[in-house]
Amino acid sequence: MRPSHPSPRGGRGRRRHARTAATALACAVALLAAGCSGGSDRPTSGRSSSGPQGGEASQAQESYPGLPDELGRQRLSWATCQAPTPLQGTSPEGAPGEEWECATLTVPLDWDAPEGETIPIALIRERTTAPEADRIGSLVFNFGGPGGSGVATLPPAAEEYGELRAGGYDLVSFDPRGVGESAGVVCLDDAATDAQNQELTGVPDTPEEEALSERQDEEYIAACEANSGELLPHVTTANTARDMDLLRHVLGDERLNYFGISYGTKLGAVYAHLFPGNVGHTVLDGVVDPDPDQVAQTTLQTEGFQLALDHYLAHCAQQDGAECPTGSDPEAGNQELAGLLAGLEESPLPTSDPDGRKLTSLIALTAVAAALYSPDTWDYLTLGLQEAVWSGTGDTLLYLADLYTGRDAQGRYSNQNAANNAINCADDPSGMSPEEATAHEDELTGISPVFGEYMAATLTGCEGWPVSASETERPAYEARDAASPLLLVATTGDPATPYEGAARMQEAIGGPGVAPLLSFDGEGHSAYTSGDACVTGVVNAHLLTGEVPEDGRAC
Repeated sequence: MRPSHPSPRGGRGRRRHARTAATALACAVALLAAGCSGGSDRPTSGRSSSGPQGGEASQAQESYPGLPDELGRQRLSWATCQAPTPLQGTSPEGAPGEEWECATLTVPLDWDAPEGETIPIALIRERTTAPEADRIGSLVFNFGGPGGSGVATLPPAAEEYGELRAGGYDLVSFDPRGVGESAGVVCLDDAATDAQNQELTGVPDTPEEEALSERQDEEYIAACEANSGELLPHVTTANTARDMDLLRHVLGDERLNYFGISYGTKLGAVYAHLFPGNVGHTVLDGVVDPDPDQVAQTTLQTEGFQLALDHYLAHCAQQDGAECPTGSDPEAGNQELAGLLAGLEESPLPTSDPDGRKLTSLIALTAVAAALYSPDTWDYLTLGLQEAVWSGTGDTLLYLADLYTGRDAQGRYSNQNAANNAINCADDPSGMSPEEATAHEDELTGISPVFGEYMAATLTGCEGWPVSASETERPAYEARDAASPLLLVATTGDPATPYEGAARMQEAIGGPGVAPLLSFDGEGHSAYTSGDACVTGVVNAHLLTGEVPEDGRAC
């Protein structure tokens, strides 16, 4: 997900600021790497296939049930996009090209009081290159987090989805409520974020560090409440799903055609539960584990990150000569890396950062975990570890961590981590006491000497968050009445959303007949952008022609 005391917690994500050190490593890391059976029918697009294509390209022909006409019949005024804002996260390419259009959807702040206050939802699209007669409609993306800006993420990622655009889809994404320019949650300012990140260098394990962590938590939560308190109870995944159905309606699509990645799979499953009759062709890639057992889920994810780390260390050990800073023995490499992180708690490394920031243990852990999201970034991790181990400097690891946490070259943070906290705690306020969480530390450290201690810290959950359990809406996933099957895609070496969680999501949704599972035997978080021709072929066939693979198909 996606501010800088993280441990890997893809899907559920970071729940508190300092003590838990937990962030969903799910969205921004995408910028680091930057024979089937079943029926065949074209996706249902409803009115969208004949909808206007100009600057004001969408108008709901009928009002949306339960909403006043000014919301239910609203038009989208599409215009040339500007560059992403700091809240969204700056893009290396700056403003998208002229083919990109942006608009704003207006939704109720409280779906239980739709005639009350409203909030904006920032949208972006790139229209299909297919002839009008072949246009299917819109394909809506959520890239994960929670907390990732779809407006900032879709343009640099769009090339990966070029066949879908050419095949008849407008590519559409959005900033979910609480994210980026969609009434983005605001907590600490940039300077205070940097200060906290430098002040607490590792998971607190002394009374003094515990006191510091507690103070930081209080400061962070107070800032969130002061700056965004009215919004916090309303940023649930279920409310975002409701926003997404209004978006479908205003775009003119009879059904929602959807591509969700990481947390986006949770959002897609919740949508299918709430609006089963409106489910169009749907792909959920990098499937989140729906298991409500926090310990079981944390254990599974610790295993997932350790598996990915073992694969990286084996790759590093195979380098020519003495190029691997963790040595030629992958098992010993785990201890070398754990020792490096322990040393950084006491003695952070200098960097050339103009603001004087140092590489702490928690920042280094962020870099390591982020680089495990794709084998394309393994060599950057090796370079960063070479600098840290051999040169005593932390520039590359700090840079990798900044890419993940949404900090740009001017020292500005996106709001992805504040949104991640807010959305996860609105969905599920549960958590253990620090003492209860510590009781699981030995078990998790036994699974992973690198990640275990940090994963145990995530078990404390949302303690102190200013949203009560009575104000939350826990996600539900059952969708046996879905109008179209949901294709689940899971990668065997996925660190953030481990493969085993996809089977539990399949069961929660309604079984193989509702949600067939496509397996990819590979590395990295999510499969479609891996470049595997089998995966892209199966997914494209499902989205473009409605072809449904047999459950258990493997690539």
